[in-house]
Amino acid sequence: MATAVREIVIVGGGTAGWMTAAGLASVMHQGYRIRVVESSEIGIIGVGEATIPAIKLFNTALGLDEDAFLRQTQGTFKLGIEFANWGRLGDSYIHGFGPIGRAFGALSCHQYWLKHRLQGGTSVLDDYSINTVASRRGKYMRSRADMRNSPLADIENAFHFDASLYGQFLRTYAQGKGVLRTEGTIVDVRLKPENGFIDALVLASGEVISGDFFVDCSGMRALLIGQALQEPYENWSHWLPCDRAVAVQCESAGPPSPYTRSTARSAGWQWRIPLQHRIGNGHVFSSNFMSEDEATSILLSNLDAPARGTPRVIPFAPGRRRRTWVRNCVAVGLAAGFFEPIESTNIHLVQTAVQRLIQLFPTTAFEPMDTAKFNEQTQQEYERIRDFVILHYKATERDDSPFWNHCRNMEVPQTLMDKIDLFKASGRFFREQNELFIEPSWVQVMVGQRILPRAYHPLVDTIPAAETEAFLADMRQVISKCVDVMPPHAQFIAEHCAAAAPV
Repeated sequence: MATAVREIVIVGGGTAGWMTAAGLASVMHQGYRIRVVESSEIGIIGVGEATIPAIKLFNTALGLDEDAFLRQTQGTFKLGIEFANWGRLGDSYIHGFGPIGRAFGALSCHQYWLKHRLQGGTSVLDDYSINTVASRRGKYMRSRADMRNSPLADIENAFHFDASLYGQFLRTYAQGKGVLRTEGTIVDVRLKPENGFIDALVLASGEVISGDFFVDCSGMRALLIGQALQEPYENWSHWLPCDRAVAVQCESAGPPSPYTRSTARSAGWQWRIPLQHRIGNGHVFSSNFMSEDEATSILLSNLDAPARGTPRVIPFAPGRRRRTWVRNCVAVGLAAGFFEPIESTNIHLVQTAVQRLIQLFPTTAFEPMDTAKFNEQTQQEYERIRDFVILHYKATERDDSPFWNHCRNMEVPQTLMDKIDLFKASGRFFREQNELFIEPSWVQVMVGQRILPRAYHPLVDTIPAAETEAFLADMRQVISKCVDVMPPHAQFIAEHCAAAAPV
C-alpha cells in the first residue's frame, strides 16, 4: 500500500532551491522532512532580478511582509518593461502590467483605439494604461482597492530585487519552518537497480543522503534530471537565436525607474534593472552573429555609471527538458528549462512549478497519471511562453544587421503565427490553455512592434463615433490625472521600504 512521501531532498540552493523549500515548508507540517543540499563553492547565475506581478501571490502565500522583503533584497517596484529599438531603430514602447483602459460595452478598449488610429487619431496605446503612463513619468503607488472605478485600482506591479538576497531571505524563512540545510558537493547519485529511481546522494565528505523524493534545483548543470536520469533537453535555438549573456552591475545613476528597460542591439538586446543602490545590466546576444568581446564592449559602453566588478559571460541553451518529472525526481528552475529574461519569466516558472508540485504531490506509489499531468501542464506553460518570447524577435522591421534579417525571416511555430494572423485581421486575441500572457500583453507587444491590424472589431461601429472618441479622450485624461497624484517612485521607496546603504 502506498504511503506518504516523507523525505524530500532539494539539490541546489539559490532562488529556485529556497523558493521550493519555502513553498513546500509553508504547507507541510508534521511528519515531513525537507533538506536542501547546496555547496557554497558552486556559483549561481544570479541575474534574475526582475519579476512579473504573480510573485506577489507567492510572497503573500508565505505571509511575507512586502516592505520587509524589499528592504532585505534592495528591491524596487516594476510597472512594466520598456522596449527600445525592437520594431525599428528609434522605436520605444512599454509592455505595462495591468489592463489597457476599460472595456466599453462588450469590447476591449484597444478595439476602439484601433478605430481611432485608422481614422487618423494621434494618441498612442501607451496613453490608455496607468502603468505605462506612470512608468514614463517615474511615478509609483500601490493599487487602491477601495477606488474600484478609478485607474488607481488597476495598478499592477512586480519587483526588481537582488536574486541572491531573495534566496537568503527565503532561506531564513524556510529554516524557521524546520527545513534542514546541508553544505556539500555531490559527487555521485545512486539509482535503485530495480526501477531506476534515485536512492541517495553521495557527498564529497562521504556522507550519504537518502530520500523518498528529490527536487533538482541544480541550475543548468541539471545534476539529477539531466546527468543522472538522462532526460533529453529540447533546444529551441532555431527560434530563439541568442545563446549568451554578459552581465555586470554598475553604480546607480539618479532615482530608480519603476520599470525594466530592454534595448535591442545589433545581435541581441541589453537589460537594465534598477535596484535601490545599484543597477543590474546584461547583454543577451547570439554567438553566431557576435563575439563575446564585442558583446562585452557594447555592454560596457552603454552603462549609466561605472561598472562594479568584472563582466561575466553566461552561456545558455533556450529550451526545456522533454519531461520535468521523471520517476521520483522533479526539476525546478534552470534544471527544467531556460528562457532569456526578456519578459522576466524564469523566477515565475519556479513559482508555478512549486504550486503544481503541491497540487500533485506524490505518495510512494508515484502514480503515473500524476506525473503525466505535471509534465503536460509544464509543457503547455513553456510552449506558450516560448511563443510570446519569439514574438519579440519575429515582429521586427529591422534590416540593419544579419541578426535581425535572420529573425525577421525565420520560420516560427504555427501556434504563434495563428495568433499573429488573427490579430492582423482585426485586433482579436484568444487566450489558450490558461497561458501566462493575456490579451493586454500580446496587444502591447504586437502594436509596439508594428503589427497593426487592418481593421477593428465590427461591433465598434454600433456605438456612435463621437461617443467612442469622447470615451477615449476621457480615459486618457483620467489616467493622466491619476498619475498626477502618484508620488515619485524614489519617494515611495524612501517612505515605505528603503534599504540600508550597503557597506
